[in-house]
Amino acid sequence: MESSEFPAFVRGLPEADLPFDGLRGWLLQSDAGQVSFNEADVEVAVPEHSHGDQWGVVIDGKIDLTIGGHTRTYTRGETYFIPAGTPHRARIHPGFRAVDYFADRERYRVRARGA
Repeated sequence: MESSEFPAFVRGLPEADLPFDGLRGWLLQSDAGQVSFNEADVEVAVPEHSHGDQWGVVIDGKIDLTIGGHTRTYTRGETYFIPAGTPHRARIHPGFRAVDYFADRERYRVRARGA
């Protein structure tokens, strides 16, 4: 698998209004949940928080996830699951690309145009 950015049709999805400097994402929503295509070209620290179920797969780069007090580094091709209500935090490394599925239908809002 080559290192690459998301293709134009993914980047054409509505952009997520993410509260983390340096992390970008594009959203695909349904009544069942929300999929976020995420990328970071700088290191990003995501503070501890919790929400509904989350499943993700690392497309490129790496992420250090602390889930319920246990830390593990995930790299290209690896998947992770965060059960609903479990406290977790992350350190995202430059070059990170991932796809995350959230059981929360409106986990993130769409970024206003021009924002």
